[in-house]
Amino acid sequence: MTRRLRMIVLALGGAGLAALFVAACFGMPGFGGDRHPYGDRAVHASLARRTANTISSVNFDQRAFDTLGEMSILFTSVLGTVVLLRQTRDEKRGRPQPQEVALPVRRYALVVLPVALVSGLYVIAHGQLSPGGGFQGGVVAATALHLLYLGADYRALERIRPIGVFEVGDALSASAYLVTGLAGVLAGTAFLANTLLPYGTFNTLSSGGTVPLLNAAIGMEVACAIVILLARFLDQAVEIEEDNGKR
Repeated sequence: MTRRLRMIVLALGGAGLAALFVAACFGMPGFGGDRHPYGDRAVHASLARRTANTISSVNFDQRAFDTLGEMSILFTSVLGTVVLLRQTRDEKRGRPQPQEVALPVRRYALVVLPVALVSGLYVIAHGQLSPGGGFQGGVVAATALHLLYLGADYRALERIRPIGVFEVGDALSASAYLVTGLAGVLAGTAFLANTLLPYGTFNTLSSGGTVPLLNAAIGMEVACAIVILLARFLDQAVEIEEDNGKR
């Protein structure tokens, strides 16, 4: 494909996108109005399916397919990072040098680590009930583990986050989301339809139907993905060296 042809295709695509954008703007409610039909419908659907957190209802019920796309973006990013930051032939692994960290910082990191980890898991588990959910809780849980890098050293961090285990966890979590969606198809409804489980009692952990399952799958996928990403970048910063000894 020549440069001229590429520019023509780009111009046609941009013109089509601009036309759709303008048409969508004309269909939006007036600015500053007090009537928000989408919000009203989202809240109604959330309450009808016993999900106290409307945001989680939107993410894992009303627009669960969109969330699948977001999860796929993160999964692909992790895959690309693993491929790009792998150890090459002209690199070797050096012995990590201990970092100089002030004693109060080390103590604080060790004290906060279990609190932050439990907080992240709590946010994941209660995603259908309170603000937060799998995305937020997964990030908190993953970064909490890395407080050990400040509280102890790099080797201690490596021992509590075996990368192979987290890579398997990432793949299994993403697969669990897909399997839950396919289960709806096998049950005769639609992909990711919230019809497999009873909705339960409002404002309890077992409420929301499949929302808690999808939320937990996202939480574990995000946590594993963030751990893998940070591990690859830390490897490059701490261990990986060129043959001439430079990092």
